[in-house]
Amino acid sequence: MTIGEVSKTYAVSARMIRYYEKIGLIESHRRKEYAYRIYDEAAVRRLRQIMILRKLRISLKQIGVILNDIGQTQALEVLRENMTGLDEEIHALNTIRSILDAFVHRLDDGIRAKVRVDLLEDSELIEIADALISPKNHLKEDCSMEELNQASERMERNMDIRFIYLPPATVAASQFTGENPEDVSGDRVKALIKERDLPVVKPDFRLYGFNNPSPQEGEEYYGYEFWVTIPEDMEVTKPLEKKQFAGGLYAAHCIKMGDFHEWGAFFEQMKNHEDYEIQWREPFGMGGALEEHLNAFSFYTGSESDFIQLDLLIPVTKKSDKETNTPLQRHQDI
Repeated sequence: MTIGEVSKTYAVSARMIRYYEKIGLIESHRRKEYAYRIYDEAAVRRLRQIMILRKLRISLKQIGVILNDIGQTQALEVLRENMTGLDEEIHALNTIRSILDAFVHRLDDGIRAKVRVDLLEDSELIEIADALISPKNHLKEDCSMEELNQASERMERNMDIRFIYLPPATVAASQFTGENPEDVSGDRVKALIKERDLPVVKPDFRLYGFNNPSPQEGEEYYGYEFWVTIPEDMEVTKPLEKKQFAGGLYAAHCIKMGDFHEWGAFFEQMKNHEDYEIQWREPFGMGGALEEHLNAFSFYTGSESDFIQLDLLIPVTKKSDKETNTPLQRHQDI
């Protein structure tokens, strides 16, 4: 199967597949008589395994251990560690739920008796909270893929989202369409950062990226464009291009490198947000959405192993400020 066929069949982005390959989780091959790289049955089977393990909230680093552990002793230890972490999380959530349940009953009794209850000063409730012991939880051993998908979606539904203002900036843009577009366009940006000593001449430089053009059904390749902020008077040469970034208000959600599947849940939450709504604007490769590489300094030092965090950014406007003219005015009003 080609990467496009795998992407369509298993509903996973081509970028994710390439990232899994880059970190050594799967392999592709190129036939002499065929233009595209292909994924054989073993690679596709391993991709399915990765997707299931990711839905079980197992990190990519741990997945690498599990899939490459022939003796499976390390895999067993990894799974036990994750179960311990989940047990601790379940205990904490059960504790919070039990306290809220006690609050609900106390308030309900107070309302019926027409007596105002001060929850935070209720010594009895504090004692209840101190004495809480979470009940044991037994999950079904046999869960269907549909149940796993539903559980995964519920866990992603309430992701951490913050709202930030990105200032206008002059950027050097690097765009490439073809095989491994992030690597090709990224290498050009790395060269600029090093050659121009950007951390010295612009210590506050920032690095953004976005699909351009975005993957299309039936197309094997897509494009990716990097933007790095530069001093206004700095000139760049082709294939780089100097552009102006208008900035503005964005919803932000932080991920570890590779967790691009969280884009979908992020967009869904913003579509239904009470106070903010998506405001599509340039650059239109992803409708104005961006990925800010928070470890951008590693492009200068060459320590890509530390390059693990990104902010997913969706352009938004506050619903009460829709009539305001500029992003800066919207930010000041907020």
